[in-house]
Amino acid sequence: VHHAASRRALAAEAARFVPELSADDLEPAFAGVRAQALARDGGLVDDFVFSEAGGALHVRNAPSPAATACLAIAREIVDRLERLSRR
Repeated sequence: VHHAASRRALAAEAARFVPELSADDLEPAFAGVRAQALARDGGLVDDFVFSEAGGALHVRNAPSPAATACLAIAREIVDRLERLSRR
């Protein structure tokens, strides 16, 4: 987190890979961050992952475009919760 707020800290960390990099070479810019599940083999999981445990439903992966698919995801969650409640 410190390197996200400090150009000097980011440059020092990045210099491990690019030794000639300095804080003056860096410019502020927006960067998006999103969670992405990994498979056991280290590859990206490119699909939705739901799991059920102890009567609870967990959405463990909702890759992009999750916002675009939110209504379909909501329907899936409702369907799964209805099935859980009947157990």
